[in-house]
Amino acid sequence: MRAIGLMSGTSMDGIDVALIETDGETVSRFGPSAVHTYREHEVAILRRAMEEAPALRARTERPAVIRQAEELSTTLHAGAVNALLAANAIDRGTIDVIGYHGQTVLHRPSEKLTVQLGDGAALARETGIPVVYDFRAADVAAGGQGAPLVPVFHRALTRTLDRPHPIVLLNLGGVANITFIDRENDPIACDTGPANALLDDFIRSRSGAAHDVGGEIAAKGQVDMKAIERLLQHSFFGQSCPKSLDRNDLRAWVSAHAGLAGKTIEDGAATLTMLTAATVARVVDVLPRTPQSWIVAGGGARNPTMMRMLRERLAPARVETADQVGWSTDALEAQAFAFLAVRSLNGMPLTFPTTTGAPEPMRGGVLVAP
Repeated sequence: MRAIGLMSGTSMDGIDVALIETDGETVSRFGPSAVHTYREHEVAILRRAMEEAPALRARTERPAVIRQAEELSTTLHAGAVNALLAANAIDRGTIDVIGYHGQTVLHRPSEKLTVQLGDGAALARETGIPVVYDFRAADVAAGGQGAPLVPVFHRALTRTLDRPHPIVLLNLGGVANITFIDRENDPIACDTGPANALLDDFIRSRSGAAHDVGGEIAAKGQVDMKAIERLLQHSFFGQSCPKSLDRNDLRAWVSAHAGLAGKTIEDGAATLTMLTAATVARVVDVLPRTPQSWIVAGGGARNPTMMRMLRERLAPARVETADQVGWSTDALEAQAFAFLAVRSLNGMPLTFPTTTGAPEPMRGGVLVAP
């Protein structure tokens, strides 16, 4: 099948869109991909929705700002699909399905509540292509964490990869998450801690910039290792996989223990960047075996300072970006949701007890026609 995947993460930097050909078990071809970068006023609406989302008590509630954000997000995602098709002269009639993740604004699996903004029916109408969306709800309703969702795609990719096992695929979006793969054993997955979300928010609050471009600000600062030691005392970091985080779950903890208010922007950025590396390294303690190979994707893979800190903390393991192994650092998660959409159409499970804590392998996703 030919499938288009869409992903807008909690870092809120833009929409990734990618085309693949797959049967839901393997990927036979990677097609074109693109990024729609959010404009500042678009980010502002999404951020307001995220700020109001903690008041939600049901996943279908859509008070004013959240409804506005959902309508905007859906329109932008439709535009991203249509632009990809036009730019590559692709006949939309040849596309079997779109996998539409939506924009996560709240994730509280302990309350069986996860909210991804996105109107799948409207997206299908605006693109003329069937859409699978609402991927997380069934897993969360069954008692799973609803995250991470992409390990089954990671397993498909690594089956043809010549790297020493165990292999970990690390995604550095707003939150960092891993997939641990040890040959044909079931993959193990979890969130590890903050990635870009808290760092981006700190940079924005101090400078107005969207993020630390190229890790240049952090590279000039000094890491407060005593603060890192305090931060690592949070109980989340010692928990076994699977486990997951909302974008803002550790905000209060970091605010209380990092001492950011008294730091320069350089030292604060350095400390938050190291926090990502340190919490990724901390997860090794709860894995069955020490990983030999790490492959990094997501926005953090474009941050040389973050990558340097990861290599230091994970040595002697090999740490590479997805680009370096021949994949796409930027498009990997969008490709994953194309893959998951095909699995959903084929009635195949998306999540597993070892990846989300669900009681059994779980199907997921809702199909809507144009």
